Amino acid sequence: MAVIAAVMIITIAFSERDNDSDLCKEVVIRIDNQHENFFVDEQDVTNLITDQGAYVVIGASFNDLNLKAMEQRVKEERFIKKAEIYKDLKGNILVNVTLRRPFARVIREGRPGEFIALDGAILPPSSKFATRTLLVSGDYVPELIRQDLNETPEGKALFKLMNFIDKDKFWKAQVAQIDIDKNLEITMYPQVTKQIVEFGKPENVEDKFRRLKTFYTQILPRKGWNGYRRVNLKYKNQIIAE
Repeated sequence: MAVIAAVMIITIAFSERDNDSDLCKEVVIRIDNQHENFFVDEQDVTNLITDQGAYVVIGASFNDLNLKAMEQRVKEERFIKKAEIYKDLKGNILVNVTLRRPFARVIREGRPGEFIALDGAILPPSSKFATRTLLVSGDYVPELIRQDLNETPEGKALFKLMNFIDKDKFWKAQVAQIDIDKNLEITMYPQVTKQIVEFGKPENVEDKFRRLKTFYTQILPRKGWNGYRRVNLKYKNQIIAE
């Protein structure tokens, strides 16, 4: 009888331990935010996991928790590029999140501006991000933000132009704003000098910036940084300055 009682005690102990390990002990959120975007914080991710508090996670049985559904809710947040949710051996839920980085911001009169991410995704307006980015304006903007930039030929061309500016230290510091009209003709506004740059369509990007660099390094020093009102790069092999 004593042996049977001991076996029962051990069985009960293991049963309690098993039941305990089947409960979520903690939610560990890791946000890969090397660019310090601050679009999404741990509380935002918690809200997504719990569907704005509709579900209790900590202390709940894993049999009642749908980790795939949680992961899908997190992925639907546009500021989040990647998300992975899984259970570890200690009974915790691990949440790994990678954020998108915006590198341009749309400006429209009377409306908060959307952001453009490094992967071409269009992100909604946010009050959490204040870092200086390239500004994008003009009559083409409503069409531009209808879908991610890599989904249309026009979007891809404009994305290539913006990406070129962002990746070049000189142009990133020099170009403050690009204005795009309905015909995809681009006007650039510099950060330092006063002349506007009539860039034309988003094509032959490298060649046009090469000519613009020549204008800044060889032509402007002769007449002064504010000696011209505009510079036109639309025509092949030409720099027209007035």
